Formats: sequence, C-alpha cells, structure tokens
Amino acid sequence: MTTRTISVLAIPGVQLLDVSGPLDVFAEANQQAGREAYRLQVIGLEAGPIRSSSGVRLMADFAVGDPRADLTDTLLVAGAPGVADQPADVRLLAWLRAEAQAARRFGSVCSGAFLLAAAGLLAGKHVTTHWAVAAQLASAYPDTTVDEDALFVRDGRVRTAAGVTAGMDLSLALVEEDLGRDVALRVASQLVMFFKRPGGQLQFSRHGEADPVGRSILQELQRWVAAHPADDHAVPKLAARAGLSPRHFARLFRHEVGVTPAAWVEEARIAAARALLEEGHEAPKQIAARCGFSDVDTLRRAFVRHVGITPADYRRRFAAA
Repeated sequence: MTTRTISVLAIPGVQLLDVSGPLDVFAEANQQAGREAYRLQVIGLEAGPIRSSSGVRLMADFAVGDPRADLTDTLLVAGAPGVADQPADVRLLAWLRAEAQAARRFGSVCSGAFLLAAAGLLAGKHVTTHWAVAAQLASAYPDTTVDEDALFVRDGRVRTAAGVTAGMDLSLALVEEDLGRDVALRVASQLVMFFKRPGGQLQFSRHGEADPVGRSILQELQRWVAAHPADDHAVPKLAARAGLSPRHFARLFRHEVGVTPAAWVEEARIAAARALLEEGHEAPKQIAARCGFSDVDTLRRAFVRHVGITPADYRRRFAAA
C-alpha cells in the first residue's frame, strides 16, 4: 500500500499549532488505518531547532534543499505572525516552486499562503488565509481570489486553510481524500473535533472592533457611534455632529477610514450585537432594537452577511455559560 510523505515547512517564528495540528491529524490517521499511510517530516530553513512564536522549539527533520528528505507527496507551508510583512528568502522561494511542482498537491495553513503567493504559486487560484490578513493577501496579490470566510479551499492541486486550528480541518479533509470517509470520521472522533465544522471563519473574526482611525474628529465620532449604536447615524446627522457638510464629511470619512460611513456604522452595530449575543441575556428582537436595526430580520440578514452565521447560531456557540 502507498505511503504518502507529508512535508510541513516551518520558518523561524512559526505558529506551533500550524505545524503540530496537521501532523497530529495525519499521525492519528496512521493509527486508524492500521498502517503507515503517512510519513511525516518537518522542513526548516536550516538544520536544527526552530523557535516558534510561543517560544517552544521544534526540531526540523531536514533543511530546505537537503537531498536526504523523502520525496514530498503533500507540501504544507505553516504560517507565522508577521510573515506577511517580511521579505521572503530567495532561496526558499526557489525551493517552494520546485517542491510544489514535484508534489502531488501543496498548500498552506494560515499566513503560510503569503509564502506560496510570493513564490508565484497562487496566481489565478482561489484560496483562503486567516481572516485578519485576508484583505492584505488580496491587495498584495490581486491575481489571487481570497475567500476570507472559508475554513479551507481546494483549487486544483492547491489546498489552503484559514487560521491556526483550520489547518486541522484541512488535514482531516485530506485524510478523507486519501483514505476515505470512514477513516476520517474515526480520526475526528479520536481527536474530539468536528468532522465538518459548521460555519466559516468569520464567526471568529473581530472585524468592526478595530481602534478608531483618521483625524481626531472622526475618531471621536467613531467612539460615539460605537457607544450609541441605536441612534440615527445617517450621513447628515453624523456630518452635523462633526461640524462638516454632508458631502465633505462623506468624502473625508471614506478617504481616512477606508469605508463609507454607512458601511462603518453597520460594522459597529454588528460588533455591538455580537457582544450582546455573547452575554446571552437578551432575545434577538431586543438586541436588534438596542443595536439600531429596524427589526430582527434586518439584524439577521446583516449578521449573516458579516459573520457568516445567524445570530441564533452565534449565540449558541459563543454565549457565556
């Protein structure tokens, strides 16, 4: 029977769970299959220990380019905090291109997608990454379609996962591809994880809760809106509060905040609704009124658009016990 080699690239500062999570899934698949279905190896930039973002060190089995490494069936690039803002090593990018070309499939976990994109391996592809850097990936690589809600995405030979624990969701899907549904179900049961996790990653995101931006008058206005989400926040009202004409205010807000006033207000209201749902004390109808939505159906539609699940589902998953 075939033994497939899983190679996980771990750069300095790697998110440890981006490496250990997928490896645990594949290791458990070996147990459930009753054979060595997968051979696992960690690849580092250099030989020796790799310091993770948490400070814990893991040992690379091989360095990039080491001819002793097993031929890769599946290449996964683990993410690391800050990797999106760091110039990639030229030698590493060349290795990634060669390794991806030789592998049966390749992909990334979390911000590891930035390394694949820098190597030119995501051009024309549909991918995902952690919700917090999805917009940055889409902006830096406009020839790549980024789904900021998906937990993982398959596109041809490419497999990409969202942030951190989503690497386990992706790995379980790869086990199902290779070994079938029954083995994958047993792996999920043993690891106490969803076989198919409900919803996407936007349910975990904190969009709309960023610090106020722009000049002081706009920051003051954003704080006021966040504190009073149920008030009338039409552009003329906001402009009057800022002491500006509606046209000038709308243009200034869009330029300095990056979105229209209406879009920002809706995000602020959704953030307020999420906080109330997490407290778990009020019904959706009450929350809709407190957060400036005309009725519960309007809240529901806006919530699904921003978070990817209904307010009721969100409350079930995230409300305080």
